[in-house]
Amino acid sequence: MSNQFGRLLVVATPIGNLGDLSERAREALRDADLVAAEDTRRTGRLLSTFGIDTELISVHEHNEAQRVPVLIERLLAGETIALVSDAGTPLVSDPGYRLVAAAAGQGIDISPIPGASALLAALSIAGLPSDRFCFEGFLPSKRPPRRKRLNELAAEDRTLIFYVSVHRFADVLADLAEVFGGTRRAVLARELTKLHESIYRGALETLAEQARSGAIPGKGEFVLVVEGSDAPDHTGIDTDAVLAALLEELPPAQAARLAAKLTGTRKRELYELAKKLRPRSRQS
Repeated sequence: MSNQFGRLLVVATPIGNLGDLSERAREALRDADLVAAEDTRRTGRLLSTFGIDTELISVHEHNEAQRVPVLIERLLAGETIALVSDAGTPLVSDPGYRLVAAAAGQGIDISPIPGASALLAALSIAGLPSDRFCFEGFLPSKRPPRRKRLNELAAEDRTLIFYVSVHRFADVLADLAEVFGGTRRAVLARELTKLHESIYRGALETLAEQARSGAIPGKGEFVLVVEGSDAPDHTGIDTDAVLAALLEELPPAQAARLAAKLTGTRKRELYELAKKLRPRSRQS
């Protein structure tokens, strides 16, 4: 039941093709008292394209905590605020959670205006199981924590979806091929809905090699969809650590065989990793 307060509208905007902005979203942005945008310059250009001159205020990761009290005050005063991110559905790897949570805590009406979403667009064309999936957003930028997180996900049997930075997509694919195994199927979607939209399908080792060689252009925005594991669930086991410990006492083939039993990872994949991890002192 509605109250006397204003409304917070969570509005999805295009991820590339402006034709994906729904009529309902246009009306919401036009009729709102205020548009809270991740980047007012980018959203300003979008609004201008559609002849919308609603007041703009920035709400991004660096100022959201400070902006929330001001926005809540305006909502409590009866105003309607439309929340948007740079592209796609707000809060999905974007700011906005604090504002939505605060509004909910105050009993303010919150309505979604659904539309474009890069992760769902990629999943819909991946050709991988879509009945169960999990979204991981961006992996850590540094390699050790990134590999740690990948080890935690290696036995996940649901389809996995990642956002991948253009600056790291080759490194991420290389790590995935090592940790998940090179034969795991994956789809890399580049520049979805835009002029240079490209979809790359294949095994992780194939995609990693294409990224290394430059066959996949290092430009644009990427969404990566990866097949889930068919191995037993050993969530939380650090495969690299197990293998490294075994290599202190065993040759690569034996270490890989035992690590496969302990972690559920394929033996062949572990053997390839073992040859890279094996201490130099044991290679003489």
